[in-house]
Amino acid sequence: MLYEYHKDHFTITTNPDAFDVDAIHSYLTRSYWKRGVSKELVKRSIKHSFCFGLFAGDQQIGFARVITDHTDFAYLCDVFVLEPYQGQGLGQWLLATLLACPALEGIRHFMLATRDAHEFYRKFGFQEVKNPERWMFRLADKPWFQPSGGQEARR
Repeated sequence: MLYEYHKDHFTITTNPDAFDVDAIHSYLTRSYWKRGVSKELVKRSIKHSFCFGLFAGDQQIGFARVITDHTDFAYLCDVFVLEPYQGQGLGQWLLATLLACPALEGIRHFMLATRDAHEFYRKFGFQEVKNPERWMFRLADKPWFQPSGGQEARR
């Protein structure tokens, strides 16, 4: 599923061949939610997700990743716009484009987690979980495993 959208000299694409993994990794490894993640794990997460890259010309300036079955559930994560490009409405365009993408239409549960961007996501219909007692999650105590001897460490 390849989609491409244009606005002024900016482009949003779902083409993984266009993504600059070094730029994505550079941002994510300094973010509060992915601090210290390896480049190999970033590559794998992109490979197994539906991703949107935001570009100014050939430079990747933003990113968003959706983990989904394309039917019932989607989890939005790793959303960012590089600092020099913030405040120009590009994050809003990225999210509006992502949510309007035909490949994500009709998903029943669309979730995300954020520490500090609640107001931003509310503009797009996200809200706090109702009946949180129904939802459960499992959090690994060591999220970024290091491969050992060619096999993944298992917990």
